[in-house]
Amino acid sequence: MNEEQLQEIIRHAYANSPAFRARLDGAGIAPDAIRAIDDINAIPVLTKDDAVALQQADPPFGGMLAAPFSAVSHIFFSPGPLYEPGPEPGDAAWDVAVRLLRDTGFKEGEIILNSLTYHLVPAGYLFDGAFTRLGATVIPAGTGPADLQLQMAHDLGATGYVGTPSFLLSLLQKAEEKGITLSLRHAVTTAEPLTAALRGALTGQYSLEIVNVYATAELGALAVNTGDGMAMRLLPEPLVQVVNPDTGQPVGPGEAGEVVVTNTNHLYPLIRFGTGDMAMNIDPRPGESAQEERAIILVGRRGEAVKVRGMFVHPNQLRFAAAQVPGVVAFQAIITRPDDIRDHFTLRVSAAEGADQAALAEGLKAAVQGVCRVRVDEVVFGEVGGDGPAVVDERELGIGN
Repeated sequence: MNEEQLQEIIRHAYANSPAFRARLDGAGIAPDAIRAIDDINAIPVLTKDDAVALQQADPPFGGMLAAPFSAVSHIFFSPGPLYEPGPEPGDAAWDVAVRLLRDTGFKEGEIILNSLTYHLVPAGYLFDGAFTRLGATVIPAGTGPADLQLQMAHDLGATGYVGTPSFLLSLLQKAEEKGITLSLRHAVTTAEPLTAALRGALTGQYSLEIVNVYATAELGALAVNTGDGMAMRLLPEPLVQVVNPDTGQPVGPGEAGEVVVTNTNHLYPLIRFGTGDMAMNIDPRPGESAQEERAIILVGRRGEAVKVRGMFVHPNQLRFAAAQVPGVVAFQAIITRPDDIRDHFTLRVSAAEGADQAALAEGLKAAVQGVCRVRVDEVVFGEVGGDGPAVVDERELGIGN
């Protein structure tokens, strides 16, 4: 983002987004005062909790929309809850994704198995549009059964894949077990961590070229890793900052802070939007480097929410799900990664005296998957302290989280 683009989106958002106008006025900042990139640091960070509160007070978009409602072609839903208009034709998010795919070796005429969900969240939709704009053919598999996806990938000669790395590995292992030959050459993985062990299996055992992408539902693709290590190179746009969560000011090289992003979306401008992701800032030439020369290392999440197999799980969602199942006295979610490859989601539950534990476990699994869209691997019964955290993340987080 250059200074001219910044000035233009600030003026547009101030004139058309009531929520942004109130935010700037509340901080005592005139839109014309934002002229250089560094000037944006005066604008308070908009957190996800702030965005949720705005939408609850003024549904559905909380005054953040900067165009008529009729201009919105798709509406997505993220945990929070948070409603988000999808990227529109001509939006920079499409161009960024297409350039990313082209620069990392994907070509016109490829056949892509898209295993990202098309349901409620924009992941499948965004990469579908990027691949078709590139000239590829997309198989919109979504989160369909693994056996069916394996059959389609084989029958249709899929050369590429986009989805979570753990599901890709399970497909490859299943193909090996069944003696099925696949034509996959390279893959875009996203939505969950790509650990060194998982990358090693995909590139070493199965000879795939792996592109790991850091993206968010609200902003699209932000950074990419194409080799070993944890550093993810920032894409040229949108504007990405790593800031001190308390002050909102940029942190120095080697320091950790929250990833804060500003886009140029005229429909839904997000200016200084806090993603909730914490990252280490890597800057080879402080004060002089272009954004695409910088990188981040993701180190975790700010707040209580955790990401499990590509989906954020919020404690309040789990509380709502548990409340639907009679017999649950208390619960605690525990996230582990015992084999350093796949997330394992366990619910520890205190049950009411006399409760049918088998029925309660099945009811909880169904309720959590319905609310959080994440499968529970195991329900164990025992005493759960009422003052402990609702979610305990025992993983060592790596890139792509």
